[in-house]
Amino acid sequence: MARKQRTVQYLPDMSRLLLPLGLLLLLLALGAAATDAARLPSGGTSARIAYVVDGDTVQLTNGARVRLVQIDTPEVYNSPECYGAQASKLTKRLLRPGTAVRLYREPKTDAVDAYGRLLRYVFRAGDGLDVNVQLVRVGAAAPYFFDYRRGRYASELLRVARRARARHLGLWGRCPGTPWDPNHGVSTGPPR
Repeated sequence: MARKQRTVQYLPDMSRLLLPLGLLLLLLALGAAATDAARLPSGGTSARIAYVVDGDTVQLTNGARVRLVQIDTPEVYNSPECYGAQASKLTKRLLRPGTAVRLYREPKTDAVDAYGRLLRYVFRAGDGLDVNVQLVRVGAAAPYFFDYRRGRYASELLRVARRARARHLGLWGRCPGTPWDPNHGVSTGPPR
């Protein structure tokens, strides 16, 4: 009989522990979501990815096409270049169809390019990842300051690009002889 009493007394003690533990876990989860949202710069426009066109261009579900500003990836179409297919594949992994994103304009550049694409920084809404910077960080893209106009993330793009180049990551390792010229689009040569 004593065992049953202990069991009965033990269960209420456990429920007193489980409720606060559950609340703590809920608060931690909400805090993590708030932290992710806090990583996003203020402003911007919400959108969803329909599909990735190539390494530095995406199509949105609203029909707009976005060219990731201040970076350049090797070409995949017309005149394919070394590491173009890999850069495109990486962008597809980072921005799967349906991914919620925030788009930010760079005031030092044009809002739209000659092809009618919006020029924007693309951040994943879920975790705050700056996709433009990430592509440069892993060597899938190089900084590209069209008309020598350096935007708000120029110093970060240059820093992570130098590191990727020094470590021979991505295009810097796979495409020997790729010139370093942030004021012109990256040119990696023919596919290898």
